[in-house]
Amino acid sequence: MSDTSIKVVGVGLIGTSLGLALARKDIVANLSDKSKVNLDLAITYGAGKNLDEEPELVVVCVPPKYTAQVVIEQLNQHPNALVTDVASVKSNILAEVIAGSPDNAARYLGSHPMAGREASGPIGARADIFFARPWVITPHDVTAQKHIDTLRHLAMQLDALPVVMSSVEHDQAVALVSHLPQLVSSALAARLVDGSKEMLNLSGQGLRDTTRIAASDPQMWLQILSQNDQKIKPLLGSLIEDLRQLEASFENLADQDSLAVVQDLMARGNSGVESIPGKHGGKYFEYEVVTALIDDSPGALASLLVFVGEIGVNLEDISLEHSPGAPIGIVEMQVLPEVATKLAEALTENGWRLA
Repeated sequence: MSDTSIKVVGVGLIGTSLGLALARKDIVANLSDKSKVNLDLAITYGAGKNLDEEPELVVVCVPPKYTAQVVIEQLNQHPNALVTDVASVKSNILAEVIAGSPDNAARYLGSHPMAGREASGPIGARADIFFARPWVITPHDVTAQKHIDTLRHLAMQLDALPVVMSSVEHDQAVALVSHLPQLVSSALAARLVDGSKEMLNLSGQGLRDTTRIAASDPQMWLQILSQNDQKIKPLLGSLIEDLRQLEASFENLADQDSLAVVQDLMARGNSGVESIPGKHGGKYFEYEVVTALIDDSPGALASLLVFVGEIGVNLEDISLEHSPGAPIGIVEMQVLPEVATKLAEALTENGWRLA
């Protein structure tokens, strides 16, 4: 891969992040964008250069509504290059590319790094955005194995986890794990506009967790959702049915049948959370949580993390909660069960407060 010439078309969040991640591996990406402002910004950030060279691999990172068109343009412009894209819906794009450039379709191989942020544009780019994230590769009927290997190697170079599946399987999967959660988060956040300042001042980490992705770009999401509507619709139907049953149970929550509806939904929710792979492919509940209280002062969190590192404990995940006006922060540290006691005892012995 280090000898492969890579062109990145579109230097928004993902394109610029891709360039930055390649730069970490001493690979200089050839950047291209219709926006001179974005292109200059991405180059200034160190994501690559605007080079006059023939690429072996082209990665199209433009908004979904333009992806198929730009893929076809790149296939025609670079007759010897493999062209991929990073759009979050694959089936429609594949169909458009085959219809629009059938002679070149064998050199198109769709992909989708399952990475992103609420921020958009090159200013939101991060070199580590692909770290330990799935990078889906979606071969079709005339895809050569060498092209799959090329994208698999690219993903591994960027510390991502290559996953091969069909475009139909991909679109069904992202409808469940990405598109539906976005709609649910947005619907929940939309309720907050009716809340008073006094109400919203009580917001805790639970609300922030469940509404975080509601800050995403609506226009971008409209493009994504419109290309995967048939996969999303039945999932929405099932969710709506759950909510209808839940609403009906609240007519008389003292009734045993109503309580059973609520309990069943929450129990299924527990099972759903347990099925989400964790950092090492395990489940969230395989980790134990050690909660420490820290002062609301500069350097307090850094001191805690340095101490944890010095005693040789690896944090699998961490979350920080700070309620408005509170003089302390609450740090939840997820660790493997066999080191939880060691961590808790060491913190207590050295003056840290545990919750």
